[in-house]
Amino acid sequence: MTVDEFLAWEPDDREVRRWALIDGLPVAMAPSSETHGAIQAELARLIGNHLADGGTRCRVITEPGVVPRVRADWNVRVPDLAVTCAPPSHAATVADPVLIVEILSPSNEAATRANIWAYVSIPSVREILTLRSTRIEAELLRRDADGNWPADPLLLRGEDMLVLESIDLTLPLAAAYRTTAVGT
Repeated sequence: MTVDEFLAWEPDDREVRRWALIDGLPVAMAPSSETHGAIQAELARLIGNHLADGGTRCRVITEPGVVPRVRADWNVRVPDLAVTCAPPSHAATVADPVLIVEILSPSNEAATRANIWAYVSIPSVREILTLRSTRIEAELLRRDADGNWPADPLLLRGEDMLVLESIDLTLPLAAAYRTTAVGT
């Protein structure tokens, strides 16, 4: 199935499930755990408030469809969050994300990591943040000034500060876990 076919597709259980398009095949996505959803909601709130307070045109989107540059006609990936500074539109996918956030759950780590490597092909993406749902820990990939990605992500834990240069936001990593039982 192509991206256009996927975006026009209406599966019988579309209201019940979220779907991604991976190399031309629709893939159902399981519902998030409470912890996963709480991290996603809290980080969306923190980022959204920061963007609104800064007066920027950038905005945070939950579960956006993004199209990687690699096999672009056959892939629509769905990260947990993305920030774009492109004007709002009626498009089915988000244009020019600058930050993509994924939350790792034990049951989907391999698929999430495959998504991350698809995201590095999107020219507008400057940072990819991956948070664990089982402990206060994150990995941050950031493009350098020449547009290259590092060989290894920056590992953040516990009381470390999370610095997202793409949106000029600094906060304690633990703030994303405020409404969870993780770390208590």
